[in-house]
Amino acid sequence: MSSRRRLGARWRRHRPLRTRLAVAASAAVALVAVGVCAAAFFVIRFELYQQLDLNLTQSATLTIQQNRGAAPGVLAGECRYLSAPACAQVVPADPVKDPARPYLLPVSPPVREVATGERRPYTTNITLPGGEPARMLTTTFGGSGASLQVALRSDTVRKGVAQAAWLLSGVGAAGVLLAAALGYWVSRTGLAPVARLTATAEHIAATRDPSHRIELPPGPPHREDEVTRLAASFNTMLGELEQSVTAQRRLVADASHELRTPLTALRTNAELLARGDRLTAVQRERASAALGRQIREVSILVNDLIDLARDEEPTPLLEEVRLAPLLAHTVDTARAHWPATPFQLDLVDASVTLPGVPARLARLISNLLDNAAKFSPPGSPVEVALSGSELTVRDHGPGIAEADLPHVFDRFYRAERARALPGSGLGLAMARQIARAHGAELSAHPAPGGGALFRLTLGPPPTHPPVTGVG
Repeated sequence: MSSRRRLGARWRRHRPLRTRLAVAASAAVALVAVGVCAAAFFVIRFELYQQLDLNLTQSATLTIQQNRGAAPGVLAGECRYLSAPACAQVVPADPVKDPARPYLLPVSPPVREVATGERRPYTTNITLPGGEPARMLTTTFGGSGASLQVALRSDTVRKGVAQAAWLLSGVGAAGVLLAAALGYWVSRTGLAPVARLTATAEHIAATRDPSHRIELPPGPPHREDEVTRLAASFNTMLGELEQSVTAQRRLVADASHELRTPLTALRTNAELLARGDRLTAVQRERASAALGRQIREVSILVNDLIDLARDEEPTPLLEEVRLAPLLAHTVDTARAHWPATPFQLDLVDASVTLPGVPARLARLISNLLDNAAKFSPPGSPVEVALSGSELTVRDHGPGIAEADLPHVFDRFYRAERARALPGSGLGLAMARQIARAHGAELSAHPAPGGGALFRLTLGPPPTHPPVTGVG
């Protein structure tokens, strides 16, 4: 048994799925065809012999009616027809009463048991002295203590059964061949999407190009089968993979572009400080300050890139964050960083809480405040308000142009008027990412009377810990 199981496992390993499906489908259909043919054969055989037995019963009844009180012995000795009394004989229960003339039909002990009532009437197949096949009925002969044997030739019935067997065998063989053809067709057509899926996956693995798609069969969506849905899901996965690869390439390209300028400036100032003996004290101090400022800018840019790109890091644990103290602390930090910009804080509802990560929420608010302070003229206030489920940050700067509004939260996007200002274009993108990770939505609007208004709308608590990477 173990060797047979190992052979079966080896066959499944080395045979492709199409072959296994074709064999399974062919075997199932062939089994049904053979079963139907076998059942039809037994039904035909039963009906033919049932009709012969009925003729025997009718012949026996007619013989009893025509030969009442007849002595034991042969009543009729010809078996030429299927519907006439033939080969009839009376057998007494006592062998002593047997006639001198020999019996035509075989007499056995069960025949005399039927005469005494010890055995029920029965039918059996026999061979006549001339070699002809016959079927014999043994029943009681009235109440005379004898049994009646009536035989009819069964060669026509046997011939019909043999013909039915040959015919149904041919039908069964044709059914097996048809089953094999249908199994091959089913496996070929049914697994066609799987073959296309496999070819596409192998092509993508070889070329590393996720832009290819599996061709789906035409038809309405509700008529799709499981394999078609698998192909559609694979196409969806390829689309997501293509978007991810495109976003990764764009991030790398944008990051390299943004890092090129500050790194060039860093190298220039470092080379300048390396020849410090040729510089005056003022020049050295100015180069050192520029170098420190550029190092901070590069550090901030690298940290922003890491925060945006980290996708596999463990998620920090959530806690219930009270926004009012967090907002007040972040505003105080912004005041120290932007001394020329007055920050006005209005806590309409100081009881607002949000499940989240305090450090990430502080980073979100800090990015909004830095962006507002960067675009505000000196002395113009930045208005911060928390009321209910909404946090707003408004500045009185030049505002957001209509053409720039859809791209405010894109990575590395910088409006025309902002390109001369410091920054990498990642702050607002990171702010929206953190907001969505906490179940909130961040939007930008032109402020009434000029300036920009950023609105953070708090949603219901997230059902899972917020992901701090790119989602």
